[in-house]
Amino acid sequence: MSSYLLTVLTKKQEVDAIIRDTIDKVLVLRFGRASDPVCLQLDDILSKSAREVSKFASVALVDIDITFIPSTVFFFNAYHMKMDFGTADHTKWAVAFHKKQDFIDVVEVYIAPQKLNDFKAVSYINC
Repeated sequence: MSSYLLTVLTKKQEVDAIIRDTIDKVLVLRFGRASDPVCLQLDDILSKSAREVSKFASVALVDIDITFIPSTVFFFNAYHMKMDFGTADHTKWAVAFHKKQDFIDVVEVYIAPQKLNDFKAVSYINC
């Protein structure tokens, strides 16, 4: 798979740093395991899309064990973006994107309106 082209984070400090340091771009973090087949499929889509969204988004992989694999979480200027994907949980995208364009469309929908002045966010708290 082509996930080696994306930044891979394995430590909490690395995740905190990328969230804090990504300014004026959407930060897309895929949480999951590199050994999971669904994560591998998502990683392939994310890596193929990363160049196309690079002007307005950064993509990184977080390899950890979590309950919902894969989970894709979005941040902007260290704020966790809450989005309504038609599920009860508005904090993450808990399924894989099936096509590259699906991922690009989701990122573009949330960054196009006035450089994210309209989004509802909760502050990222460094625990």
